[in-house]
Amino acid sequence: MAEFWTGFLWPLIWIVLQIVVILIPLLLSVAYLTYAERKVIGAMQLRQGPMVVGPMGLLQPIADAVKLLMKETIFPTGANKIVFILAPVITFTLAMIGWAVIPFGEGLVIADINVGVLYLFAISSLGVYGILMAGWASNSRYAFLGALRSAAQMVSYEIAIGLIIINVLICAGSLNLSDIVRAQDGLWYFIPHFPMFMIFIASILAETNRHPFDLPEAEAELVAGYNVEYSSMGFALFFLGEYANMILMSAMAAILFLGGWLPPFDVAPLNWIPGPIWLILKICFVLFIFIWARATLPRYRYDQLMRLGWKVFLPLSLLWVVLTSGFLVAFDMLPK
Repeated sequence: MAEFWTGFLWPLIWIVLQIVVILIPLLLSVAYLTYAERKVIGAMQLRQGPMVVGPMGLLQPIADAVKLLMKETIFPTGANKIVFILAPVITFTLAMIGWAVIPFGEGLVIADINVGVLYLFAISSLGVYGILMAGWASNSRYAFLGALRSAAQMVSYEIAIGLIIINVLICAGSLNLSDIVRAQDGLWYFIPHFPMFMIFIASILAETNRHPFDLPEAEAELVAGYNVEYSSMGFALFFLGEYANMILMSAMAAILFLGGWLPPFDVAPLNWIPGPIWLILKICFVLFIFIWARATLPRYRYDQLMRLGWKVFLPLSLLWVVLTSGFLVAFDMLPK
């Protein structure tokens, strides 16, 4: 019995506790990211945003969650119910399991695997399936067209994201996310790779279907895109999945380009701040860019969106891979 407890049960309980410690704050962050978005956009547009539910509107996300939970779940006529239910579950689950490899500090990671970057890239690629399933299972032309748009958009920008990540991997010499952060001690990668950092930010906006690349959900043309037939918890899971993906992509940007848990300068007052706090601050900075883009930029046309991905971002990111690898070889700076 003692061997069972020490060899199997206790490690399992420890892993479950780690997952709970990450998931509960993450779900609260997703809920209050919607509040922060409405407040920041309100300030940028000279209005107040949520102000009624709770002090300064702080309970508005809770009220929205209760409203969605209490609404009736409606299945469209002719919909494939099993796939219709599975689609938002898959989208939300994928947004959660990506956090297994995100390092919050030195040794603070659930799974410190050597192929963490590939794991994250695979998780983000699988997100296409949930959206396609939702569009097809809804038995609606609007939803299906929105799903096709979203799939084409996500696949197009994943290629640019992959090439941009290759630049970071060449410099760090590792696929392990913790090693990538340690390699930035003294020089964050956004400085030598600033053009790729900007393209990466634009690409994750497109990858998460956010403004100004929110063509799959363009209300004027497609009513609401692939989730138009969803209500109640189905819609809530898509909504939570989208905002959780925003936070996950922001964490990727912080780890790959902004030094992860490392402080900006190696001075005593900054070193006293815990590493997870630095990572959270950097994630908030990238999330502010998401909100800023929504508040200020007009939506792209679909042909402009695809041309930007294939004719601008893809050649530039491929050229940067050649320049980076050539520079490191020429000056004998390849990581050992």
